[in-house]
Formats: sequence, structure tokens, C-alpha cells
Amino acid sequence: VQLVESGGGLVQPGGSLRLSCAASGFTFGSYAMKWYRQAPGKERELVAVIIGAGGSTNYADSVKGRFTISRDRAKSTVYLQMNSLKPEDTAVYYCNAHGYYYPYDDYWGQGTQVTVSS
Repeated sequence: VQLVESGGGLVQPGGSLRLSCAASGFTFGSYAMKWYRQAPGKERELVAVIIGAGGSTNYADSVKGRFTISRDRAKSTVYLQMNSLKPEDTAVYYCNAHGYYYPYDDYWGQGTQVTVSS
């Protein structure tokens, strides 16, 4: 099982980044796909989730209207488009796959650093 994130980096406030998470080794369609982030000294927080055949989405209040989660089932890849970035968005962003069915497996990527600074 692998979740490989990419797309992080340094961006100025107001800028945009697109994170990607390429999944392999499990049935992509049987998992909710999520993005979490963890800033220094803070707990890991859920940023966005995409679930179900219809691709329902949900977001943390702090990113609503600025971030968009999407997926490409053919490529087993989930994306996080981040616009209007703020310094407080600085964190390591992690991709997570959470199984719909017992035993509700949980897989994590290695994380990608996003730094928003002028």
C-alpha cells in the first residue's frame, strides 16, 4: 500500500498550490480519501474529505471557499487545490485513505510541506 503526496512548496500569501496523492495497493473506490494537515506545535486536523460514488465533499471551516478536494478514479489519485493561501495554512499536509468496510483500514502518506510566506 502506498500513498505518495506531491505538490507542496513555498508560496506567497494569496497564491495557489495543488497537492496530489497517488494511491496504490488497495481498492481506491472502497476508501474515503482525506487530506489532513499538521502545523508545528499543533494537532493534526482534518482539512477535506471526499467520499462515496458521487464524490461528496466536506471541508474544515478554515478552508471552505478556498480549498477544493477532487479525485480521479482512473488514476487512483486525489487532489487538493488550495487557493488564496494564508500564512496560517502553513503545515505538513497528509493524504489519508480510510476504508468504508470492516476492518476500516487506515493508510497514510508521508506528508508534503506547504509554507505560505512572503
